[in-house]
Amino acid sequence: MKIVTTHKGTDFDGFASLIAGTVLYPDAVPVIPKSVNPNVKAFLSIHKELFNVRLPEDIHFDKVTQLIIVDTNTWKRLDHIKQLKSRNGIKIVLWDHHPGGDIVPTWECLEETGATITLMIRQIQKEKKELTPILATLFLAGIYEDTGSLSFPSTTPLDAYSAAYLLEQRADLNVINSFLKPAYNAEQKDVLFEMLRSAERMKLNGYYISCNIIEIEGHVGNLSVVVNMYRELLNVSAAFGIFFDKRRDMCIVIGRSITDEVNIGGIIRRMGGGGHPGAGSVMLKSVKPEAVKETIVELVKNDNKIVSLGDLMSYPIISVTSDTPMKKVALILREKGFTGLPVVDDKKLVGIISRKDFQKLKKDRQMNSPVKAFMSRDKIVTVSSDRSPLEVAQLIVKHDIGRIPVLKNGELIGIITRTDVMRYFYDLLPE
Repeated sequence: MKIVTTHKGTDFDGFASLIAGTVLYPDAVPVIPKSVNPNVKAFLSIHKELFNVRLPEDIHFDKVTQLIIVDTNTWKRLDHIKQLKSRNGIKIVLWDHHPGGDIVPTWECLEETGATITLMIRQIQKEKKELTPILATLFLAGIYEDTGSLSFPSTTPLDAYSAAYLLEQRADLNVINSFLKPAYNAEQKDVLFEMLRSAERMKLNGYYISCNIIEIEGHVGNLSVVVNMYRELLNVSAAFGIFFDKRRDMCIVIGRSITDEVNIGGIIRRMGGGGHPGAGSVMLKSVKPEAVKETIVELVKNDNKIVSLGDLMSYPIISVTSDTPMKKVALILREKGFTGLPVVDDKKLVGIISRKDFQKLKKDRQMNSPVKAFMSRDKIVTVSSDRSPLEVAQLIVKHDIGRIPVLKNGELIGIITRTDVMRYFYDLLPE
């Protein structure tokens, strides 16, 4: 058995390298420490079902014959697998960009680049492995986090080449900016002060919006951070920053929203840019900032395409009653490829049964027991059909769950999953 793992307190470089390990070693099982940083935790809350990661307690370490370690070269940072440290006969493969360390590998790729994922991307290119846009996005997040978006002194040309390659594979910078928390310095503070000094709020379609024109000179980094902070401080549902560089005759438009009813990605795309419902940006040449502002206001006024849970959720629902035998539930889960099912009696949701609940069975004969003996029935998280996809995403992150039953007038009408929400936030819904 091969496993690939990384350091505790996993950051995006560590997690990206972990998943890249499964690309380079398809038969390796990814093992993630229990402790991950907040950015990665938020990312996993939405994307968990895309990556079949295991926790240390899920692994039979006595069966491990090969250990692939990424983004660390120190045993102390791998305390979740310390039982393998003294094991003889295990092949150790190491991918890292940190010099030094006390791990003695059988084989290693250790170079001082800005990020470990950079080294693994080079090998992925060499082996001509295909990457999905979501994998490319995750890998680019690893590079950007460890290199400060290619601005740290530790950044190498290889990091930049790898970033360019991932952009070619359709990595989504808007998604990356949603999960990374970039630094905020004096330059951004000055821009934020100017935005607040000239701030105005308007009510459009029942929501408070702000659209602000600010003149800048040359490159100002992390303007998306400024717009997000501006929106929060002004307490509006959506904010647009129009950053006008007179010398270059160019406007950079950045939008941020916390409500689905103001779909930033849809609005910005009509201006020639891109994004997703909560964020978007576009660069416009030879236009007057006042005209850009008027365009944004008109687009917000006319943006009536609201995505409902009915557009996202799965239905009709496959459910079981509380007296269904566990062996029948197991058969349904296996045949349908589901990870869980709602338990419904008389059109009312009474519980949830998941694959994890089968761990409660201690004897074979319990497979004939009714599902009500093992289902989860306390504190079931549900959502009303009139709620927004953004609220569902927040519930998934808060409770770290993979599916939420959708109710209307107390009756179960659908199920919305992490995958459904992910499709929405990656803007993969049909036009």
